[in-house]
Amino acid sequence: MNTDSPSCLVQKLSHYVALDERSLDSISRLERDERDFSKNEEIYQGGDDNTYLYVVRRGWLYSYADMKDGRRQITEIHHPGDIVGFPDIAFERRTSVLRAAEDVRLCPFPKKDLDEVFTKAPQLAALLFALSVRNQVILTDFLRAVGRMSARERIAYLLLDLRARLRIANKTMTTTIRMPLNQTEISDVLGLTNVYVSRSFGA
Repeated sequence: MNTDSPSCLVQKLSHYVALDERSLDSISRLERDERDFSKNEEIYQGGDDNTYLYVVRRGWLYSYADMKDGRRQITEIHHPGDIVGFPDIAFERRTSVLRAAEDVRLCPFPKKDLDEVFTKAPQLAALLFALSVRNQVILTDFLRAVGRMSARERIAYLLLDLRARLRIANKTMTTTIRMPLNQTEISDVLGLTNVYVSRSFGA
């Protein structure tokens, strides 16, 4: 683990509870390896062996699936402090593609390392489980909300949601956020066309 920069995962989890020494030690082990990926690089494909999870140290990524008609649906956006891979944890194969929206740094760790977390760091295990369940509830709420909103309202909802998530690990953040997603990627998150996204931003 690179000790020159603080752990985004620690910063994020500390927002909810003061982490004990066992939790901090376990996080340090999960972040012991680092690997850099370039913008637009695909870290894994759907159908790949589901062996590793990833802690996001730097940069934005997104998970997506290709639809039968050739369109793409972005299912989740990942920021520093996130652990990528929990939705697939019960499966032997990946169910989506993970792509870097910009240059990123990830800490890959074997999925089996979670066994040690659950046996030696119960506080961390409980927190990760609770956040995983919470993320699924947030995703359901997001789908319900955007399904009944106009294009402009969907974009506003997305931006407010992203800002709220980013502020968890960045307490000094203001109302301005950096957006590394392009217009097409935003369209694929919200189920809109590029024309609608462009028109809504310009309105």
